[in-house]
Amino acid sequence: MAKIPVSTGLLAAALAVVLPAAPAVAAPSGDVQLVGEATLPHGLQFDGTTVGGLSGLDYDPRTGEWVLISDDRSERAPARIYTARLTPNEVRLTGTAPLLHPDGSTYPKGEVDPEDVRWDPRTGDIWWVSEGDRAAQLIDPAINRSKRDGAFAEELPLPENLRMLPETGPKRNEVLEGLTFAAGGSQVVTAMEGPLLQDGESPTDAHGALSRITVQSRSGRVLAQYAYPLDPVFAKSPTGGSSNNGVSAVLADRDGFLVMERAFVAGVGNSIRIYRITTNNATDVQHVPSLQDASVQPVRKELLVDLADVGLSKIDNVEGLAWGPRLPGGRRSLVLVSDDNFAPNQTTQLITLAVR
Repeated sequence: MAKIPVSTGLLAAALAVVLPAAPAVAAPSGDVQLVGEATLPHGLQFDGTTVGGLSGLDYDPRTGEWVLISDDRSERAPARIYTARLTPNEVRLTGTAPLLHPDGSTYPKGEVDPEDVRWDPRTGDIWWVSEGDRAAQLIDPAINRSKRDGAFAEELPLPENLRMLPETGPKRNEVLEGLTFAAGGSQVVTAMEGPLLQDGESPTDAHGALSRITVQSRSGRVLAQYAYPLDPVFAKSPTGGSSNNGVSAVLADRDGFLVMERAFVAGVGNSIRIYRITTNNATDVQHVPSLQDASVQPVRKELLVDLADVGLSKIDNVEGLAWGPRLPGGRRSLVLVSDDNFAPNQTTQLITLAVR
């Protein structure tokens, strides 16, 4: 299969600033421990691009290679992926490639907003999701498959209730954030960050909300859609500024999924919680027009870890979640990445957790 070209001129500059391994601090259940964390320098230049906005990642056990996706909307460089080699305390970028249209052209500024990425367990291609937009024009979200070099392969049909329509569909910036494969790669699973317009108000410090998780076949047929219960925002802004909470990643687990909720409160900071969920006995809501006041059974969730409990040096805007290689002793590694929004006061952070 085709390899993403290895960059040559700037590999030395691509070495991460390595943080000393933090002491392993167990979460209350003892099921999750911090193994290590590393950061990339702000504004790192790599192969003609500025590295930042990393909002999703995934590990290929066949090659040991990681893929990361930037949510740069072709504003600093064409929308793109990176490849890397990771250890718990170091990240080395090995390549980059632009994501391409069917005609081989790059995406123009503002047309696409990449948010999550996965290796295809069957073909070795990459799948990625784009949020779309609800601003000057309506741009539908998208679920795409690309070759390892970024060449376009296909776009999965979108569930009708996830389309951007004037009065219904996703809210701006609360669209497709999570992507994973389930059932041995036969199912494509996506998660909305927040509720659809017709599903009610987004979370506040007074109440949570219901977003949607969709399960599709590889051809795009909707197999099921489930309501996901978002937590209320963890605090009220002391400055009267913005606050939110939403799903930032979904990841297939043994008997269900992991879902990461990312909250931000102006004047307070971020809260990142990862839940184990099961869809057993949950209502299939694909034909429920509105979840607001609807009688449905959401998925059941159980807290796996709150990142405030593991001893991190900083909790930033964590958006990506992926299983990594087995750790010494046999535990699974769970690797997270934060999106620095290309801002100097934020951090591109790679976090490795051990999960029992």
